[in-house]
Amino acid sequence: MNPERRQFLKAAAAGTAAAACTGAAQARGNKEMPPEAVGLLFDGTLCIGCRACMTACKTVNDMPWEFNEIEGSTVWDAPLDISGKTLNVIKAYVGGDKDQRNVEDGFAFTKYSCYHCVDPSCVSACPVSAMTKDPVNGIVSYSKDACIGCRYCVAACPFGVPRFTYDQALPQISKCQLCKHRFAEGKYAACAEVCPTGATLFGTVKEIKAEIARRKSLPPGTETEFPRGRFGSGDTYVGKVATYVDHVYGEKEIGGTQVMHLSAVPFEKLNKPALPDEPPARVSESLQHTLYHGMIAPLVFLGGLVFVAKRNMKNGEE
Repeated sequence: MNPERRQFLKAAAAGTAAAACTGAAQARGNKEMPPEAVGLLFDGTLCIGCRACMTACKTVNDMPWEFNEIEGSTVWDAPLDISGKTLNVIKAYVGGDKDQRNVEDGFAFTKYSCYHCVDPSCVSACPVSAMTKDPVNGIVSYSKDACIGCRYCVAACPFGVPRFTYDQALPQISKCQLCKHRFAEGKYAACAEVCPTGATLFGTVKEIKAEIARRKSLPPGTETEFPRGRFGSGDTYVGKVATYVDHVYGEKEIGGTQVMHLSAVPFEKLNKPALPDEPPARVSESLQHTLYHGMIAPLVFLGGLVFVAKRNMKNGEE
């Protein structure tokens, strides 16, 4: 290796280490749940797989229909996953006996959509604030006018939620925004509004957590009234409490989310990613702040380039 190059690399490494030591105190803490945060409770044991939520979601968000090939037949509007055209999908899990519902060796349903993280990686990764988190209701929103199409949010999201519309002339990101455009009319998330059993339920995170605690406190098989639509609507569905797994998905994952899931089938069987409690955004931002604290790392790198350039010029003159 060229001596000047070796010396430059050593200097750069030393400068980066110095930056890390200088900026280590800049590591931030976890972000807190907004006091009035709203979200969804999805109870997979109540879902009957009707997919009314998917149709309603497309209708109120003006999303296009999709065609898919399933076993050689073209099926109208049968999305297999969330995409640039679909913000919400109900999927079926089959683990054995198709006549047994909500058991690991039977079948069950689960929902895929944005979780509206307390500390969203997409917001942290976006360089132009096209992804934002409302400080009051906590909804993670997307602005196509601000977006530059870098797709950092797509790569950053641990749930794989933001999707890019590659097939459009003017592509943009697509993700659930909890139908916030309907709030001014006194309406709420369409997926919850049309759910016949209350499997998808809209409300504040405080209400969601209280309802989760109530359901899990009831013995399996207990008949009870499940709220439908939104909390406080007075609309209910009478059903029996299932045997829930001892895990509320979204409660602690990557710092917590505003969309939480209950299930009678282990979440790993439902293809839900196993994630740490620590939010990735906290780690990545701490690293960035460390490396760029006082602009030490960039200055060291630039200084090294200048040093090598001057040495080369001096050697050339000699």
